[in-house]
Amino acid sequence: MSTRWLCGLVMALGLVMSGGLHAEEAAQGGKSPFDDLNWQKGPSEFKLGSRASIQLPERSGALQEADSNKFLELTGNLPSPGTTIMVKGNWWATFDFDDSGYVKDDEKIDADALLKTLKESDGPSNEERRKRGMPELITDGWYIQPHYDPKTKYLEWALRLHASDDPRPVINYTVRMLGRSGYERAVLVSSPETLEGDVAEFKAALAGFNFNAGERYSEFKPGDRVAEFGLAALVAGGAAAVAAKTGFWKVIVGALAAGWKLILAAVVAVFAGLGRFFKRGDSAR
Repeated sequence: MSTRWLCGLVMALGLVMSGGLHAEEAAQGGKSPFDDLNWQKGPSEFKLGSRASIQLPERSGALQEADSNKFLELTGNLPSPGTTIMVKGNWWATFDFDDSGYVKDDEKIDADALLKTLKESDGPSNEERRKRGMPELITDGWYIQPHYDPKTKYLEWALRLHASDDPRPVINYTVRMLGRSGYERAVLVSSPETLEGDVAEFKAALAGFNFNAGERYSEFKPGDRVAEFGLAALVAGGAAAVAAKTGFWKVIVGALAAGWKLILAAVVAVFAGLGRFFKRGDSAR
């Protein structure tokens, strides 16, 4: 599985490490480094790479790849090639496309079996994290069980985890939108306190997502490349698995120890500044 995308929980926790540096400035209404990014403001159509687009709602903004990488760096994360970012209210989300081929959707998802697989992966994953001096990550269960909608061709799930040094939950919400030659990955970055409302708002925004003509799932033709995996692998290969196999945890060790109040304070302050930015009447750059 490609490591181009970042786990939502990694980015959410990473927000405190750099975003917190600008929190007081943003809360006071001063100029923020985020203001210098080339935002496309809603309502408008925003291109997600070369294969899809999304209708940005009012009081939202989005960044193409170059500025998305700057955003990731400002929020304490590693740049991620091919990623675009959308921001609205208390949340932000990453989008990128995986050209693995047409994913057949005729596989039944066994949520219990998938959860067992994810929990079993905790052992070797945590062994690697201990070597790196990182806190262990324990899979607790589903916040939202894996669910595939054959009408929209969307696969969604949310996994609930916690760190060994903090029992409070970390929730990773993920959506996969299936297309003709692969799938779009969307990861919501939020906080536990606002997650329920943010998920509802994010799903409403995804109603404006569309693959370009020729890239839609229904436009599959014999001879097109078919992925070597099904729906279950999209879940088992995501969530904690990527974080366990990469160095992204180095970014969030301090944030986990700091506690959710610090993380929430940084998130609220940063987005308070961005919220005012998107409410301005000036045109998109």
